[in-house]
Amino acid sequence: MGRSPCCEKEHTNKGAWTKEEDERLINYIKSHGEGCWRSLPKAAGLLRCGKSCRLRWINYLRPDLKRGNFSDEEDELIINLHSLLGNK
Repeated sequence: MGRSPCCEKEHTNKGAWTKEEDERLINYIKSHGEGCWRSLPKAAGLLRCGKSCRLRWINYLRPDLKRGNFSDEEDELIINLHSLLGNK
């Protein structure tokens, strides 16, 4: 029972992503949007697992992803909300 495997394990790349793979993923998502992550690698011409593509996009490649330290205003907001809400 359960889901079928998302990819063929023996024909997938593992490890660090190359610039070419990043560009393929970015270009595919720009033209087709986020959709079915299980079918995306084959459609984009990537030898990666769908989960790997999803995580790469969400954690590293999204254009609206903010990196770096929190600003002073963000620090203050976090402290104020924590004092109001606690560890929810």
